[in-house]
Amino acid sequence: MTKSTTRVLVVDDHVHAREAIREILSIDEHFEIIGMVNNGQEAIDFMEKWLPDLILMDIQMPIMDGLEATRRIKLVFPYVKIVVITVSDDMIHLLEALKRGAQGYLLKNLEPTTWLEYLHSIINEEAPMSRDVAYQILKEVNVTEKKKTEVKLTTRELDILYGVAEGWTNKEIAGKYDISEYTVKNHLKNILQKLQLQNRVQLTRYALEQGLVWNTNRL
Repeated sequence: MTKSTTRVLVVDDHVHAREAIREILSIDEHFEIIGMVNNGQEAIDFMEKWLPDLILMDIQMPIMDGLEATRRIKLVFPYVKIVVITVSDDMIHLLEALKRGAQGYLLKNLEPTTWLEYLHSIINEEAPMSRDVAYQILKEVNVTEKKKTEVKLTTRELDILYGVAEGWTNKEIAGKYDISEYTVKNHLKNILQKLQLQNRVQLTRYALEQGLVWNTNRL
């Protein structure tokens, strides 16, 4: 195992689904499956012992579902990356997973290449978040008082934030503003640190909540 290998835990109560995921990840040597378990409680137990880098989490499972397991795991291990895997694009489940700390979601019927590309973007913290999804999250958050942030972002940082909120990848942001992807990543780290946020989902929600960008399809 090299330093760049991502250690993966697969959580799904269907053996055929677990084996299908194993086949997909076996295509890419960057990913190493270190465990496969049947439900959320087993995922928590495994996490405490083996500390995987990435968890692929089904939603509907017995004993403990993926949503509750995601919430509990992120409370104790906030930096582990969790991607929800599901057979449908049910917005309610996806929103709940994201609000409980998941970094993203994948439909089980997507092509293997799409899976691998998306998981790489998750690992590299480049996965774009749909503005529609972020806006739906925002609508469900009870905000009693919306205040403009007192944190000062530079013009370039606002450019980067806008790109994230638009759902652009780091490569697309770099191309738009004629800067390197490395520079984009550094700006993102600075923005997250300034705003005390953890990921792109929170950044997108923040931008919408603060009125820094607008969802013209819904407002």
